[in-house]
Amino acid sequence: MVSKSALCALIVVLFCSSPVHGGDIVHQDDKAPKRPGCDNDFVLVKVPIYIEGNEVNEFVGVGARFGPTLESKEKHANQTRLALADPPHCCSAPKNKLTGEVILVHRGNCSFTAKANVAEAAGASAILIINNRAELFKMVCEANETDVDIGIPAVMLPQDAGISLEESLNNKSIVSVQLYSPKRPSVDVAEDASEDFSMETTGSSNVVNISTTSAILFVLIASCFLFMLYKLMSFWFIEVLVVLFAIGGAEGLQTCLVALLSSFRWFERAADTFVKVPLLGAVSYLTLAVSPFCIAFAVVWAVFRRVSIAWIGQDILGIALIITVLQIIRVPNLKVGTVLLSCAFLYDIFWVFVSKWWFKESVMIVVARGDKSGEDGIPMLLKIPRMFDPWGGYSIIGFGDIILPGLLIAFSLRLVLITGTTFLDIVLFDSATKVGIGRIFNALSRYDWLSKKNLRAGYFLWAMIAYGLGLLITYVALNLMDGHGQPALLYIVPFTLGTFLTLGRKREDLKNLWTRGEPERPCPHNQLQPSQ
Repeated sequence: MVSKSALCALIVVLFCSSPVHGGDIVHQDDKAPKRPGCDNDFVLVKVPIYIEGNEVNEFVGVGARFGPTLESKEKHANQTRLALADPPHCCSAPKNKLTGEVILVHRGNCSFTAKANVAEAAGASAILIINNRAELFKMVCEANETDVDIGIPAVMLPQDAGISLEESLNNKSIVSVQLYSPKRPSVDVAEDASEDFSMETTGSSNVVNISTTSAILFVLIASCFLFMLYKLMSFWFIEVLVVLFAIGGAEGLQTCLVALLSSFRWFERAADTFVKVPLLGAVSYLTLAVSPFCIAFAVVWAVFRRVSIAWIGQDILGIALIITVLQIIRVPNLKVGTVLLSCAFLYDIFWVFVSKWWFKESVMIVVARGDKSGEDGIPMLLKIPRMFDPWGGYSIIGFGDIILPGLLIAFSLRLVLITGTTFLDIVLFDSATKVGIGRIFNALSRYDWLSKKNLRAGYFLWAMIAYGLGLLITYVALNLMDGHGQPALLYIVPFTLGTFLTLGRKREDLKNLWTRGEPERPCPHNQLQPSQ
């Protein structure tokens, strides 16, 4: 099956979605400038995880300003056993004896350099620091610190990755890690008034946050792609789209099925046993077993897509692909969500209504129907037959009308379990998830968890109701306009975005949601300092 990065490329082609930023970052910090002993560039670090000698996962961390630089090639990186710090914050000498292990510690209670010095003195070969949030944080030296001659590497991991490792260690498993930072060309990336890196990781799947720039570029790229579809619409071009959709749908279906089956006891062993596959890395036996079925399903749909019941297969592949998109791509804060949906709002209106003045026909509707191609519409649609219409036909909704508002709704529903697994990774069936479906109901939403709010006082329920109302108004308008195609985002965006902005302002969360991506929280008694 295709990799997550390849699937992201398919998403861009299929849904005209905006470009996203990810990868290594060499990041300067004006607040904590370089000085002797603290002059490393901030780089992303790959951390493959081995349990009982088998590679089961790979996390992404960020290297510190201090300590030695890491090996750049995987083959030269040592596989080293991981040990859990006791006490967990590693601000004093650990009780457990270390003989070259990598030590796993929690952020807080003392500075990063203090932790690294204690770990080095105790005999650790490297230190992994678990952040207290889902993002990656820049580890710098305090201005008044002098003991910064540190001889072991320091890497920060996001909260979910660290907690997952901690659980494995508490289960008495033998856990080993590698630390290496592949070299890439330096990239200057503008920050968005945040102290955190913009890349999150959940299990082995990279999660990419959309930036404000990519949200704005969405209109241009999507418009160009839509215009290309309009001009090049033909049988062969539809065939290309069908192939791309089948590849993406098969990958999405495989992701959903693997995680769903993993929640059943009968498949746990196959889901937890991995084999090294060239180009793909560690792949579970369950994934290898499910993949042929998913490929066959997509191929059968592609071959028989003109059969009357083929809409069922198209919807199954489409829903699986939508789920996977919402799992991979995330809105980091309300500012980006507002820009993205505002651009999509204008894009939908222009290509459905305004384009008729220039091209004598609605470009969006012509493309959706698949005119001049001999096909009954392009594949990037969910189709439901009109059962009570004597003229037959289908009611359709584009993937973008689900995905774009869905990104904002998912922003309110990023749930965090005790295991560090996000709610979306379960509900959206992340292939790395090994948690039973029943545990969904024990989850607390990210906002509800951080703000100590119940479901009704959170954002997700109201965002879902708003989306439903927007969709309902769309179909009312469709009937009032005698079946003439409507830009769904014209109705959905004001409802969903308006609900967020109104509730955020009312609850005095808006400022924090706008930039930080989380509501205001009461400061704990032992509040962390910025560099701790």
